[in-house]
Amino acid sequence: MKLINYQLQTQIEYLGENKTNSHFKDYLKSVLEDTSKPYYQRADYIGLSLNEIKSKIDTLTSDISDLQALKKKLNSALEIAKELTANVFLENGIDRIDGNIISSLTLTNATSKTKDEILIKDENAVINLGYVKFSVDYAAIEKALQTKEGKKELKKFVEVTPITISTPAKIKVNTKRTSANNTEIEANETDDILVIEEQIKDYQSQKLVA
Repeated sequence: MKLINYQLQTQIEYLGENKTNSHFKDYLKSVLEDTSKPYYQRADYIGLSLNEIKSKIDTLTSDISDLQALKKKLNSALEIAKELTANVFLENGIDRIDGNIISSLTLTNATSKTKDEILIKDENAVINLGYVKFSVDYAAIEKALQTKEGKKELKKFVEVTPITISTPAKIKVNTKRTSANNTEIEANETDDILVIEEQIKDYQSQKLVA
């Protein structure tokens, strides 16, 4: 179990689109140029740091989904509790109970409202009367413009402007396909080395402060 963040991971978490992010590039460069460690440890350090961010994102996604489900369940349970409490009050002839911390418990009157549900019996007849809404089918136009006939038919009515969407180069963390035991041993070995490195830095920082 990893108890501390890698320094690179912490720097990744502070990156932002509206920042210069130069500190991250400088630190990453120093990691890559640190020949005191084998190349594979440097690769593991970068890959594990990136994977930790991905792991956090996955955990947050799962937590958000669980929280949304819990919120929905609690909202439903709260409304049921209010209705059942109201039923108990009505059955016992209670319309109000004063509290000490709360002001009081009171009954709200039952209400009902009627909403018209429209069922169209003849869609064509309704459309011919003018009760219709049209919108441009962009997907169909895009498909038509891929043909000579479509281009000729739409030439006077549409204008095509090429828009280039650039995707920057990104690093990809490739998982080694090895047995679970070997993977765990290698990960722990790298974790131990990195943890020791961070502890040394922390100790040095404390000495400087002292």
